[in-house]
Amino acid sequence: MNRGRPGSGPLRTGLIGAGRMGSFHAATLATRLDCTELVAIADVDEERAASLAGDLGVPRVYADAEDLLADGQVEAVVIAAPARAHAALVLGALEAGKAVFCEKPMAVTSEEAEQVVRAARGSRLAVQVGFNRRFAPDFVAAREAAANGELGSVHLLRSLTRDPGLAAPERVPAWTIFLETLIHDFDMLAFLNPGASAVEVFALADALVAPAYKEHGLLDTAMVTVRFSNGALAVAEASFRAVYGYDVRAEVFGSGGMVTAGAPQRGAAVRYSDAGALQETVRADTELFADAYVAELSAFAAAVQGGAAPAVGPADAQAALGIALACVESVRRHAPVRVAGDRAFTGPGAAEGSEVMTLTP
Repeated sequence: MNRGRPGSGPLRTGLIGAGRMGSFHAATLATRLDCTELVAIADVDEERAASLAGDLGVPRVYADAEDLLADGQVEAVVIAAPARAHAALVLGALEAGKAVFCEKPMAVTSEEAEQVVRAARGSRLAVQVGFNRRFAPDFVAAREAAANGELGSVHLLRSLTRDPGLAAPERVPAWTIFLETLIHDFDMLAFLNPGASAVEVFALADALVAPAYKEHGLLDTAMVTVRFSNGALAVAEASFRAVYGYDVRAEVFGSGGMVTAGAPQRGAAVRYSDAGALQETVRADTELFADAYVAELSAFAAAVQGGAAPAVGPADAQAALGIALACVESVRRHAPVRVAGDRAFTGPGAAEGSEVMTLTP
């Protein structure tokens, strides 16, 4: 169990990263939740951090995350910085004695993930990872249907993420589609298949949205098959451009039935005319999952204040990363890759104990 937070009142929180997702989290911490108080913002773009702080009435702004971590008024830290900085920031926050909420991914290498898992375990501080779909009611209901036996034995699963557009392909780091996009789906497949773990993947990926950037390492379209320890087979897919909006869905099929979750439609209203039927769709993750983003931070604050373990922690993030890294290796080798914890092996005839190659961004 994590150490409980002394005293009462709102959880004094600092935010690292004032970009798009950080700005949404900042508004949640400052205005949408009564259980939190946003007291500091750090961003390498100090002007951006100051602008956000001014909008929300946040008293302190830092250009260096280290200064925020040294701030004695900050009890907990929300990390929404670029993904490649996450692990180091989590470790720094724990060393400073702060509870941590970190946007996914928690880490981008198996070594980083193991460091964070060990540090979190040793610190006994709350560490939660931002797998927000676990807090969306329809995905929670799907999990409950699978967990309570309503679906019988789980046979097939599916999870997909289709983003509405790719604005700047030249700025997308290598392997992002697995490490930052599909990592949501890998976590969701595990969430919807309770008690089972991924044992093998086969991944295909290409640059179909922005093919001119493939030579620079861009992969913007991917399909992954996953075999789980309970025999269930799963598919995860992603695209960086869905012209009709932001689309996130999941499905669990079992011997006793099926459950689905997620839809891109903005609401139930359908407009009919001589041109046909029209239904509006969601265009951003912060719209589709607005309530889930708020719920995950509320759950984090409750865990810190109550001394409880967060609902989704470092071990969950490590498991999802293990699948993502196995996918990277599968694409490199054009072959199925077996997954075991943070190690992966190719199929029959592979040298036992061969590790996933070190990721080179």
